[in-house]
Amino acid sequence: MASNIVRDVTLCVIALINFVFVFGTGADFVRFISFRAIYHNITGGASLCQDAVSWSVVLRDGAVLRALGVDLALLAFFSAQHSVLARAPVKTACQAVLGVLHRALYCFTTALALQVLMHCWQPVTSAPCLWSVRNAPWDIWFPLICFTVHFLCWAVICSILLIFDYPELLGLKQVYYECLGLGDPLSLKSPRAQRLYTHLRHPVFVELLLVLWLVPTLSLDRCVLATYLSLYLALAHTLDDQDCAYLNTQFHSKLQLFSNRQGGSTQPNNNNDHKQN
Repeated sequence: MASNIVRDVTLCVIALINFVFVFGTGADFVRFISFRAIYHNITGGASLCQDAVSWSVVLRDGAVLRALGVDLALLAFFSAQHSVLARAPVKTACQAVLGVLHRALYCFTTALALQVLMHCWQPVTSAPCLWSVRNAPWDIWFPLICFTVHFLCWAVICSILLIFDYPELLGLKQVYYECLGLGDPLSLKSPRAQRLYTHLRHPVFVELLLVLWLVPTLSLDRCVLATYLSLYLALAHTLDDQDCAYLNTQFHSKLQLFSNRQGGSTQPNNNNDHKQN
């Protein structure tokens, strides 16, 4: 009995530490990918680009090529970790070794790869900008518009993560259910929902695209980052007609449930359909 209590406490502590680390990494990523680029333009910091330099000179500059090589290697490292550990054979092996902590391991290594990417990223400031909004009054208004759009996108992303069960995504709920003897929380979902989860690896595709590309100044390294992650997000989606039909059914079910609550009436069939879905 005592050994089981020690085991459960250890699992909970590990899961909570991982939760805090991943959450903090997410906040760092928001700063790295979004607010840093916009804040630079608002405060008038050092130039991110050198428009006086021609592209022919830039493409022969060894320092620029080395920086781009490092950035591409960091992106490849992140995508390799994120994809290899998500494969079924690797997940099965990790689950056999780590048990209920296998999801927490995946989130921890993802956050660690992101930390390496953010801290080792090499800005390219000696190349021309692909675009830069500098003319008044848009040099003030456009960064503010970008800030507003980015803020709304991150708010939507956080909302979607909560809808998709944020504690479960980070492996905290699995440990909680294991300690209570409830089994795997994913097994309690319907087969259609489980199928959707295996296909929809990134449910925030459009919002991340806006965050990546809507910036006042697009430097060369930012373009590499946005292009690589956009392609990676696009290739990671494997939704088919069945998944889209399920999402459409769930969307209309939620709208009907909301309208019934607003109208003060409910129907028994809606509850049965919701449980089946």
